[in-house]
Amino acid sequence: MVPHDTGPAGRTRPAHTDLSPVDLDVYRALLDGSGTAAELGHRLGVGARRLGPVLRRLVDLELATRVEGRPVRFAAVAPEVAFGGLLVRKQRELEEVRLLRAELRERHRRAVGDADPERLLEVVRGTDAIARRASRLVRSARHEVRFVDKPPHDRPPGVPRTAQRELLERGVGFRGVYDRACLERYAPDRGPGAGLPPGEEARVVPDAPLKMILVDRHLGLVPLDSAASEPVTALVVRPCALLDALGALFEGLWSQALPLAVHDHEPLSAQDVRLLALLATGMPDRGIAKQLGLSYRTFQRRLHDLMRALGARTRLQAGVRAAQSGWVRVAPPDDAPG
Repeated sequence: MVPHDTGPAGRTRPAHTDLSPVDLDVYRALLDGSGTAAELGHRLGVGARRLGPVLRRLVDLELATRVEGRPVRFAAVAPEVAFGGLLVRKQRELEEVRLLRAELRERHRRAVGDADPERLLEVVRGTDAIARRASRLVRSARHEVRFVDKPPHDRPPGVPRTAQRELLERGVGFRGVYDRACLERYAPDRGPGAGLPPGEEARVVPDAPLKMILVDRHLGLVPLDSAASEPVTALVVRPCALLDALGALFEGLWSQALPLAVHDHEPLSAQDVRLLALLATGMPDRGIAKQLGLSYRTFQRRLHDLMRALGARTRLQAGVRAAQSGWVRVAPPDDAPG
């Protein structure tokens, strides 16, 4: 039987069955030979009184048994038997957790469905208030921040670079979709992704439809006028159909956007952009290499990297996708390089 205790409202919940290092040390000692609490304490260099709760726990978990006689001796249950039972208990506990999650999810769904809309949508007014709210929202992230950015701002409102770097160092993911116009400030020789913090995944679209920030799939912030140089009204969105729709919109943009980096921390360069543009014209590989001043082997290596980054199977597909996404412009025939 799985040991249980009783929780609130008479519900039962499985006792914690994770083994501590001390539990395992005592079990290993019992495998070497049975013994009383005093004998085991002498072997392990631990006081017998301290071993009492550990031995009782091992017995409760069916990893050890009490041997008849005085003083009481303890013996290990064979690992294939003991840990087989432990696995069954773990699986049973896991199933109980799954059932509990389903129950609570349904309860949350009903609560959200019956919630006052004012609890789901918070209106924030004033440029400074929006910046502060966005900063607090982003700093609360535990798993991932997703955002869409477009002019006139070139960063999500209220997200300082230092805060983003701190979150990235803590393992919080950042995925950003940028409107192409956000990247025009970069010098051609630096490349469009040169100003991004290391660790941020960034992609670009020709025309982003709005600005937004999504945090851990449970909070969102959307300026109501994405074209305003200083947004004066924004919505904070909590879990509801609208937040789901914003998440789906982001993922749709992400899947269609072009990556800003070929490898981690290696931004797409101006030469890469020109290479993609030449691919879209249908120019032969050796002609493109000559135009770029690259050896054929270097060109082939860079082309392979770009195709992988773009998810393209062929060189033509890479060029066409770049052109269709608006990242590169295909020169008309009169302007095409010879």
